[in-house]
Amino acid sequence: MAPYRIMYWRIENVWIFYVLAGLSTGIFLTGVAIHIWVWKKNSGGSLNIPFSKEGVKKTILDTFLGRRVLQNEISAGIMHLFLFWGFLSLFIGTAILSVHHWVISFLKGTVYLVFSFAMEIGGIMLLTGIIWALIRRYIQRVPRLERRLEDALVSVWLLLAVFSGFMLEGLRLTYHHPSWSAWSFAGQWMGALFSPSTAEAFYPYFWWGHALLSLSFIAVIPFTKLFHIIGAPVSIYIQESVSPVIPDIEDEIGEFNTEFNIGDSIFFDACMRCGRCVASCPSAGAGEPFSPRDFVQAMHRGLWQKHFPLGDIRFLTRHEETKMDENFWYCTTCRACLEVCPVYGATFEAVIKKRALAVEEGTHVPKLLNQTLEKVFNYDNPWESSKRRRGEWAKGLDLVDLAKRGAKADLCYFVGCTTSFDDTAQGMALSFSKILQTAGVSFGILGKKEPCCGDIARRVGELGLFSEQMDNCLELFKKYNISDIVTSSPHCFHTFRNEYPKEHFRARHYTLVLQELMDQGKLSFKKGMTAKVTFHDPCYLGRYNRIFDEPRQIIRSIPGVHLVEMAHHGADSLCCGGGGGRMWQDLAGEVKMGEIRIREAEATGAQILITACPLCRIMLEDARKVAGLNETLRVMDLNELVLQALEGADA
Repeated sequence: MAPYRIMYWRIENVWIFYVLAGLSTGIFLTGVAIHIWVWKKNSGGSLNIPFSKEGVKKTILDTFLGRRVLQNEISAGIMHLFLFWGFLSLFIGTAILSVHHWVISFLKGTVYLVFSFAMEIGGIMLLTGIIWALIRRYIQRVPRLERRLEDALVSVWLLLAVFSGFMLEGLRLTYHHPSWSAWSFAGQWMGALFSPSTAEAFYPYFWWGHALLSLSFIAVIPFTKLFHIIGAPVSIYIQESVSPVIPDIEDEIGEFNTEFNIGDSIFFDACMRCGRCVASCPSAGAGEPFSPRDFVQAMHRGLWQKHFPLGDIRFLTRHEETKMDENFWYCTTCRACLEVCPVYGATFEAVIKKRALAVEEGTHVPKLLNQTLEKVFNYDNPWESSKRRRGEWAKGLDLVDLAKRGAKADLCYFVGCTTSFDDTAQGMALSFSKILQTAGVSFGILGKKEPCCGDIARRVGELGLFSEQMDNCLELFKKYNISDIVTSSPHCFHTFRNEYPKEHFRARHYTLVLQELMDQGKLSFKKGMTAKVTFHDPCYLGRYNRIFDEPRQIIRSIPGVHLVEMAHHGADSLCCGGGGGRMWQDLAGEVKMGEIRIREAEATGAQILITACPLCRIMLEDARKVAGLNETLRVMDLNELVLQALEGADA
């Protein structure tokens, strides 16, 4: 006899099953429809999602191949693939059985054997994934994972559904004992525990139990964190096609500063609370009262309370409260959360939107930050209640002042507020100016006329002030025919490059200019120096603008300099703690972020810690002093290192 599948063996009143299946499907679809309805409400009543080939490609790669979840944590990624492919294969298998029973009978002979074997593999994958997940959460107790009632209930629920499915198969095989039972090897092993008479007696009970477990599990998917099964692929696609991480400022003023968009809504719903963002967040790592995961969950609940009469439909967590209040000011906007988020959720941009609302309403804005913004508005800098000292660092250098009548130069050096006013950071401007002079570059500065680029206003959500500063800069650049700009600060560079209108001028960070000068042969290191150094990647240079290689190439080109990497480097670099407006706030944690970073630098055995950002330079220098490393470790800007190498001085 050819192998075949017996359907509904010893099951009476099968119509009840179809009623329950219809009810389960109805509840599931209702839940999905509610999510879509909330998305529409939050986006102004329409879901205008354009088609994107790149979005489709990314969604396929990340959903079906697990590209994102495999990143940085292979074991967790493999576990997730087991869960995904195991669940998907069993779901498809169940659908195939329905087609076989109601539409066309085709599961016979070799086809049925292959089908049975595939279902065994799928079931084992899912069972392995569940057990693996439980071990990670409750035995290994991976720090980033939560241990809530929902986490345990969902895992055990699915575990019982899979286990009962294998048990059901084993009972059927034990009673009928077909010659092809080895193809369903897992069920055969479990069935060996029972006699044929026991299998016959227990089978109906296990069948209905398995049916109830499976159907109810499907029904609650939209009402638990399991909604990420649907929400995650949608979020991956939407973040690529609708919600760029760095939106144009024209889209921000007005709508941006008061409302979350459709991309935010879907991201909040898709969040699985996996905790990868928490593990990478420098604020959470420093013991500060901010967690990207908690922020996302708080925003999720807020949107549902606003747009759905019954509030959050996730019945297992709807009564939990996560108070953000002023905690979102701790966010450094370092972008580390986006680097690891499986659904590409830009939590830091959502934080800025929340800040924008706080600024607009005048609530929960730190007093010191308010004073800083007033300085930017009145004096074009966040440091001093005066414009007088902005150009003092350049005394004696005989630099071209582009704001003076008749002054001309090929390149405008936009020094930036921090580099102009802070004593520690001024060394960057002095060194870079001398390097450009050595290379014979035609450049000038704006001196006292140089305005603030508006970066701090943008990071803390004062978008009206940012727009005003942007207009001031553009007007000044136009007035003095400035079309090529180099900056000391990655923050100024990022703001000019990504948040100003693209067509007006070219903006580069000084590392790009140094690399260009070296490629052109205008900079060369003949004598070199002897030093072991390590490089700290500034967030707005590295993660935001993907400039990782150029600074390292410059360092490696200096004879005698040996570059060693810290434990966290490149896209995985740790934030110094100075970004996101934190430089102008008094924030407390268990330990300073800069101190964590300086200890990593110390662990490399390097003599010099190099960076390429004035805020990083200040924060790391302060951390060095606090850590008592004055005798063993120096903090330098890359410009300072390059100038020292050009002058032939030793470290």
